[in-house]
Formats: sequence, structure tokens, C-alpha cells
Amino acid sequence: VQLQASGGGLVQPGGSLRLSCAASGFEPRDYVIGWFRQAPGKSREGIAVISSSDDSTYYADSVKGRFTISKENARNTVSLQMGSLKPEDTAVYYCAATDRYILPQFRLSAPLYNHWAQGTLVTVSS
Repeated sequence: VQLQASGGGLVQPGGSLRLSCAASGFEPRDYVIGWFRQAPGKSREGIAVISSSDDSTYYADSVKGRFTISKENARNTVSLQMGSLKPEDTAVYYCAATDRYILPQFRLSAPLYNHWAQGTLVTVSS
């Protein structure tokens, strides 16, 4: 199982950015896949996840209404469209997946995910 994240970069406040996570070695529709981030000096936090079984999505309050997670089964890709970006969104972003069942209320919990991509840096600054 391999996940590869891409799409990070520098963006001005208020701008948009799209991250992509390419999966290989398994079918994303059998997993819960999500995006997590870690800012300097802070713990890793879950921000958006999507369930392969029913496409249900879960978002952290900090990104709700600004970020959208989606998946393309044909391309084995999960994307995170980020809008209205703020300086506090600056962090290393990680894509992660799990084949374990996770109760919905815990799906933003990073320790419950067992497959991780390398991080991609997102910097929001003018």
C-alpha cells in the first residue's frame, strides 16, 4: 500500500490550493482516507476524511465550509480543495488511509490510521 501526496506550495491569504493523494496497492473504495496536518510545535490534527463505503465526509471545525474532500475511484485519487486560506492553515499536510473500521466520531483521529503518505508543505503568507 502506497500513498503519495502532492500539490503543496505557497499561496496568499484568501487564496486556494488543491492537494492530491494518489493511492496504489489497494482500492481506495475499501478504505477511509483523509487529510491531516501538522503545524510547527503542534500535534497532528485530522481536518477532512471521506468514507469509501458511502462517501460520507467529516471535517474539522477549523476548515468546515472552506475545504472540500473528494475521491475519484477511477484514478484512485483523493483530493482536498482548500479555499479562503488563512495563515493559520500553514502546515505540513499528510494523506492517510486505514482499512480498519472507525466509529464516525473518531475518524479525524490520526493515530487510528495505518497508512501514511509523505507530507507536503502548504504555506499561506503574503
